[in-house]
Amino acid sequence: MVKGVGRPGRPLVLLLGVIAALVLVSVVVVLTRGAPKPLDSSTPAGVVQGYVTAVIGGDEAAAADFLAPAADARCKGFESVAPERNIRVALVSTTQRESTADVVVSISYTNVGGPFGSPEYASEESFDLSLVGGRWLISSAPWPLLVCPDTEIAP
Repeated sequence: MVKGVGRPGRPLVLLLGVIAALVLVSVVVVLTRGAPKPLDSSTPAGVVQGYVTAVIGGDEAAAADFLAPAADARCKGFESVAPERNIRVALVSTTQRESTADVVVSISYTNVGGPFGSPEYASEESFDLSLVGGRWLISSAPWPLLVCPDTEIAP
């Protein structure tokens, strides 16, 4: 007698149930992951995090609060650089000295257009910070995230 094609066996149903549960748990984890934890704003890395958040959010006034007076000589005669739309910034390292610090970040750009999908480009860039009046302030920011507050454009 030939077995007819009927209901799937119990092991197959159990396997499909386990796969569905794993997919559901994965979706919940991704959706509830949330934003990155804010770093201590009195540390060089926390200052850079606040600055980058303001720059990416388009809030130049808030970003300027993280800059040392006469922060970046590159601003003379230039406007702020508008950040790319699809940009991610990740902390790589922090080197803190008595009155200066370097914060290295990885800046990733994703190009959504193009015939071959969405290529990504990343580069490591460095922020230079100085301790001014007991507060860490950015004295030099990498070009992709450069904010030049209150600068006049040269003709």
